[in-house]
Amino acid sequence: MQYLDEKIQKRIDDKLALLNSFRPLPISSVRKLKEQFKIEMTYNSNAIEGNSLTLKETYLVINEGLTIKGKPLKDHLEAKNHQEALEYLYDLVEKDKKNTFSENLIRSLNQIVQQNIDKEWAGRYRNSGVIIGGADHRPPEALEIPKLMRDLVGWVGSNNKKMHPVDLASIVHHKLVFIHPFFDGNGRTSRLVMNILLMQSGLPLVIVLKNDRKKYYQTLSFADKGDYVPFVNFIARAVERTLDIYLKILSPSKKGNEKYISLADLAKESKFTEKYLNLLARSGKLEAHKEGRNWITSKDALKRYMDSRERVRK
Repeated sequence: MQYLDEKIQKRIDDKLALLNSFRPLPISSVRKLKEQFKIEMTYNSNAIEGNSLTLKETYLVINEGLTIKGKPLKDHLEAKNHQEALEYLYDLVEKDKKNTFSENLIRSLNQIVQQNIDKEWAGRYRNSGVIIGGADHRPPEALEIPKLMRDLVGWVGSNNKKMHPVDLASIVHHKLVFIHPFFDGNGRTSRLVMNILLMQSGLPLVIVLKNDRKKYYQTLSFADKGDYVPFVNFIARAVERTLDIYLKILSPSKKGNEKYISLADLAKESKFTEKYLNLLARSGKLEAHKEGRNWITSKDALKRYMDSRERVRK
């Protein structure tokens, strides 16, 4: 079954094909983008879980080895651990693009994420029940975890060639946090695992933004009740954001390179209000991505939306 919106899927597939058409990509530019995205993902993934380091502080801890005054040691360790987990992930994908998904992989990622924080349980399945604060979902009992994890790996093996990568990766992300196999680090581990499946399909690293935390948890809650559509398409928007940024930086100057502007600026040059454009962006109808808290898009994207709406009317 496909949960991914067909229009968003086509945009993602077209943008990935466009990015691939520019290969070989400039090595120095790709390296800088990778480093930027690894810092951004480390900051956002940790911040979603309550880490207090800012983006700049995360950079200083990882790249400069600095200690941030007034910030807990645990927050510093989480930043360093997550960065190490990303290095592990990149090495794994580059060495083996097809056969990396296993229980051992999932446990290894959690072990790296939790090393020096929870030495006893890092990388080990929990042995008792847990309650997730603020969530309706009650994770399965500890005795069920080994079978559920085997089933998850088997499910991926049965579906990885049948489903679109965004559908597959999103559902695996949800299934993993639903099982909640570890005492801690489940969210970070799940987002890393999701990225392995996406990157195996040729996509760059995908980030769930801290600013979208409320929407992220809300759509995960819908998935808990069997409605995967909102969560899959939420992740799809994050995928599209990464592709937009890569294309913006790596596209040849006169080919496939659109000028991105704020919704406020676009509203001044169109018949739509900024509020309505924001609604279109949030619903995925208008191609747009976030830079910080603000949505940005292009005149070309609005024209494509208008053209598609006209075709539907006809």
